[in-house]
Amino acid sequence: MSDNPRHAKNEARRVRYLGSAKSGTAGLQHMRLTSLALVPLTIAFVWLVLSLVGRTYDEVHEIMARPFPAIVMLLVIGASLYHMQLGMRTIIEDYIHGEHLKDWSLAANLFFAVIVAVACVYAVLRLSFT
Repeated sequence: MSDNPRHAKNEARRVRYLGSAKSGTAGLQHMRLTSLALVPLTIAFVWLVLSLVGRTYDEVHEIMARPFPAIVMLLVIGASLYHMQLGMRTIIEDYIHGEHLKDWSLAANLFFAVIVAVACVYAVLRLSFT
């Protein structure tokens, strides 16, 4: 650090509007929580998918009409897409420096995660209820 008072003002300008230091760990905590939740969910998901290999559509429909497999699928979809969105958000915030490009990238990241989640949830619900 410099004893020059102008240097301190320049440093303050660089960090202004970057957000409060108090809220920076929330994203990290959510990332860790989703990664812990995904461990048993992924094991259940892999077991479920492997049990469906080689079955006919009607057999898969019958299995997916039960609550447990459908709930497992929906939880995996929600947790994994939220985890993906948080990870990409961290990468975008750290490595994209232009403000407009960063804002558009964050919006596209959120839009992509929501669109994929809606499509996956629709597919699981349609398979479960029709």
